[in-house]
Amino acid sequence: MNSFLGLPPEFTAPERSWAWVLPVPYESTVSYEGGTRKGPAAIIEASAQVELYDPILDAEPALEYGVHTLPALPPNHASPEAMVADVARAVEACARPDRLLVVVGGEHTISVGVVRGLVRAFGGELAVVVVDAHSDLRDEYEGSRYSHACASRRMLDEGVEVLFQVGVRAISKEEAAFIRANPERLRVWFADEVHTTPLELLLADLEARLAGRRLFLSLDVDGLDPSIVPATGTPEPGGLTWHQALAIVRTLARVAHVVAVDCVELAPREGLHMAEFAAARLLYHAMNAIWHHRGAPSP
Repeated sequence: MNSFLGLPPEFTAPERSWAWVLPVPYESTVSYEGGTRKGPAAIIEASAQVELYDPILDAEPALEYGVHTLPALPPNHASPEAMVADVARAVEACARPDRLLVVVGGEHTISVGVVRGLVRAFGGELAVVVVDAHSDLRDEYEGSRYSHACASRRMLDEGVEVLFQVGVRAISKEEAAFIRANPERLRVWFADEVHTTPLELLLADLEARLAGRRLFLSLDVDGLDPSIVPATGTPEPGGLTWHQALAIVRTLARVAHVVAVDCVELAPREGLHMAEFAAARLLYHAMNAIWHHRGAPSP
């Protein structure tokens, strides 16, 4: 597998890289269109076409902070629970306060392992923001409590202090009841709210709830509108626009201490390369914004 952004070797050595990328090509519990196991390779391949120059920072940040791409974590098909445990061990081994971990999936189940590994690495006190079309708050789906449709529910079980969802527009009755019953730990901005409310109010809510917290940002690509990322298992209409997504990322980078980001649920389709390119570009923008606001020195 190629290196994220296709950087020359002198910018990818682990000892001089602030960002570490962990590909996790896992797919097991998808319930509609498959293909998420191919997502990491597609995103990394597309990332080589992303311009390194960031107009906002007037720099080529990746050449300053360095990006190390780890070997892909082998899928464990014994069970989703077993794969979550493998992801947790890998994340715990890689996560550090002075580093950004970027996990590229794969189905959303892997995010539970990311949370578990971060909690172990940093000793708890973790907040999570999930950009997603689906609430993923079922306690069980199609016989599994570790289905992709249960990802956010299981993240809460891992000890997350607060979980903030943005862009949800597909939800079950069970999930709606769970949201109403957990107002202290769970806040959901549905896509309709995002589109009909001044964006500044959403960003202010993010800041009020998350300022100063250690944060994991989970980017399910179906949170974006299918006009941006059509290649995903269940592309729900009415998703976030590109600029809404960027504004959310910039705000989180500014107000919170983001220690990890993941990008999941890309299911590459022939002729729809725009999807993996958008995912790669969104990840690079997130990396740049986090690096800039954390004031991390160049390695």
